[in-house]
Amino acid sequence: MFTGLIEEVGRLRKVFRQGEALVLTVEASKVLEGVAIGDSIAVNGVCLTVISYDRTSFTADVMPETFRKTNLQQQRPGSPLNLERAMPANGRFGGHIVQGHCDGTAVITGRETDANAVVFSLRLSSSESLRYVIPKGSITIDGISLTVVDTEGDGFRVSIIPHTLAETALQHKKPGDTVNIECDVIGKYVDHLLRFKDETPAARRGGLTTSFLAENGFL
Repeated sequence: MFTGLIEEVGRLRKVFRQGEALVLTVEASKVLEGVAIGDSIAVNGVCLTVISYDRTSFTADVMPETFRKTNLQQQRPGSPLNLERAMPANGRFGGHIVQGHCDGTAVITGRETDANAVVFSLRLSSSESLRYVIPKGSITIDGISLTVVDTEGDGFRVSIIPHTLAETALQHKKPGDTVNIECDVIGKYVDHLLRFKDETPAARRGGLTTSFLAENGFL
């Protein structure tokens, strides 16, 4: 699990592609502190597993499903990448619950200044996720925990404070660029449970009850 608070901006050193599978080597420093093979590191909001590392970089596999759903396929050597290590059990929960399991991508359609902030307008690549994008709710963009300003049609806006912009790869993004999106997992679970209860005999008998949740492994 991650929090959406970016620890550093790394750089893609090398990418090996075979069909829709990738092997990425990422230059980093802070996220390498105490790293071990098998650790999870979010790269642009995508949870990847460290398969090897040295003093200045780590390497991770990208499987076809991740290739198809994220912007990792578009990265080239030198590309800046947002990096965050998995949250330790005794860590401070500064953002929101981020799994590193992206729902898809969005295209930046606008970038404008609003006093000390920068407002990004984005259009989702799939309208399927739009029901999880809630004004003043949480969303993850390239691994960054952000708050939705408002929604309109198949798009939404987020407002970025100067510190977040300066400390993440979002500073380099412009209209036309693609970013990874992860919607709030709590909303996705609630939506799934409410739809699931209408499709099962057990749910139809008793509705969404404590016993129903226990019988289906949620308690």
